[in-house]
Amino acid sequence: MSSKASPAGQITARKLAVSTSAGNTAATWTFTFTPTEATALNGITFQVCSAASGACTIPGSWTNAGSAFTSLTYNGSGQASWALDNAAGYLRVKNNASAAAVTGPVVATFATVTNPTTTNETFFVRMLTYSGDDFTTQVDNGVVAASTSQVISLSGTMDEALTFCTGTSITGTNCGTVAGSTVSFGTFSSSTPSSGTSVMAASTNGAGGYVITASGSPMTCGCSGSPTIASLASQTASSAGSAQFGFNLKDNATPNVGTEVSGGGSGTAVANYGTADQFRFVSGDSVASAAGATDANAYTVAYIVNVPGSQAAGVYSTTMTYVATATF
Repeated sequence: MSSKASPAGQITARKLAVSTSAGNTAATWTFTFTPTEATALNGITFQVCSAASGACTIPGSWTNAGSAFTSLTYNGSGQASWALDNAAGYLRVKNNASAAAVTGPVVATFATVTNPTTTNETFFVRMLTYSGDDFTTQVDNGVVAASTSQVISLSGTMDEALTFCTGTSITGTNCGTVAGSTVSFGTFSSSTPSSGTSVMAASTNGAGGYVITASGSPMTCGCSGSPTIASLASQTASSAGSAQFGFNLKDNATPNVGTEVSGGGSGTAVANYGTADQFRFVSGDSVASAAGATDANAYTVAYIVNVPGSQAAGVYSTTMTYVATATF
């Protein structure tokens, strides 16, 4: 706290800054003040009291034991000739060399000063400057106030977390915006690949990251005999006129479908599903993963279907299930 009063003989612009206000805790005390006149100083005392004036009662069990004088600066530079010379109830320093007239500001720093014990207690430090190093010829005086305070403890818990969602559209990586559950390929053609996309997003604080797996069955017709469109057992390029069902998690050119993984996390497509224009589907495969705790990534699943001219007529469908497993 700073004082604004400036009568004759009283130190001005004075304040005490403490590095911590916790009671009974070692702190750094830094005093700053401006003398009222340019006078050579050889002694400065800081007396710790329970009141600003009158008889000085030391607050609680305060003692200067353990305190250390760190530095004193004035006239724009550090003053190496000053040394600690404590007395009971005081932090006190004196000048062991020829003195020069002092102009402000003066900054005196003491380390490992134990704050008064009582919590939320105001205490006062009476400041006196002296022209002699025997602390008898007073020049200026002033008082500063400070207070201990109760330490406020803050705490919170972050539980193990995994966020995962699937759909056909999403804004950024926000699972709160995910929507849709149906991908329509329209009418198949033996001369043109059919394609479509779905989306998923994942994040976790698991130290071991996550793995996303895909499971399902081949595209199957609800017609007589339940013919299927063969799933691609290995990474294969799209080939019109062949029986092919597969997907990857890339931005593809042939056909033009899909986008790259987005978001600030470390998730990525696994190798079998991470090559553009190469498609695969083996039920139970891992399709994406993150090696450690990560923010969200959004994945676009790019599906392709090719059929030969002899493919049985009917409506073909399948259900894909994606499962994210985090390791904590």
